[in-house]
Amino acid sequence: MVIISELKNELYSQDFSRADLLDLADTLVGCVSLGASVGFIFPFGQAEALTFWHKLLPAFAAGERRILVARLNDKIIGTVQLVVDMPGNGQHRADVVKLLVHPEARRQGIARKLMQAAEKLAVKLDKTLLVLDTVTDSDAQSLYHSLGYSLCGVIPGYALSTEGVFDSTSVMYKKIGS
Repeated sequence: MVIISELKNELYSQDFSRADLLDLADTLVGCVSLGASVGFIFPFGQAEALTFWHKLLPAFAAGERRILVARLNDKIIGTVQLVVDMPGNGQHRADVVKLLVHPEARRQGIARKLMQAAEKLAVKLDKTLLVLDTVTDSDAQSLYHSLGYSLCGVIPGYALSTEGVFDSTSVMYKKIGS
């Protein structure tokens, strides 16, 4: 049974173990190896993935970012983040970033469950607007659309893919809560 939970904001001393970091790195490497456009290009491996997660620890500890994870048999197999530290005029919104599901755990509804949990957390944090971007015409865009996200627009040539091609990105949003 997959369990979705938030890793807590207390320097992750108890909730964010070395095993968690390794699981998160493994998931990130697996996603990038399948071409996920999440900010990384080849060469990319475990060391770079661990560095990425270590750099985010202060933002998690400060509450600037919130991280949700999906676990199966105590192993992290998916994650999504909410960037909640916004300027004064944007306190009502959060950015959804780095929705990742380990390649071996895909097509089981985990991404959908993570997104639904992220929305519940955002409502709990008094956010009323979620914003994200994703590769245009991707499976992820279809998922977001099915969850009620609306397309704002498309930016051509936004990011370099793992294949070395510039992909367009679709910017999407969803009004939530009150």
